[in-house]
Amino acid sequence: MKAKLKTGLFCVLVSLLACGPALADSDDVKWVAQCLKDNKDEGAKLEVVTKYCTCMNNKMGADETRTITVWEKANPQARKACEKEAGWK
Repeated sequence: MKAKLKTGLFCVLVSLLACGPALADSDDVKWVAQCLKDNKDEGAKLEVVTKYCTCMNNKMGADETRTITVWEKANPQARKACEKEAGWK
């Protein structure tokens, strides 16, 4: 499982850095890594979860202090949009 998580973190870094003009910072990586951990047992493929978590992170403001998992509960429209974008549901 550690190898999958390391692969997921690598994918996160690549995804965040490929997002265009916005640069990934350590908070982005931290939030997405936590989201991957929070969703590891949800039954989706790692690539899908990575895409979902990255999408959710990108929708959150830079000054957000809540984790993606907490933030998504208060933002169901963003959650649904990212689920669709990631191919989760």
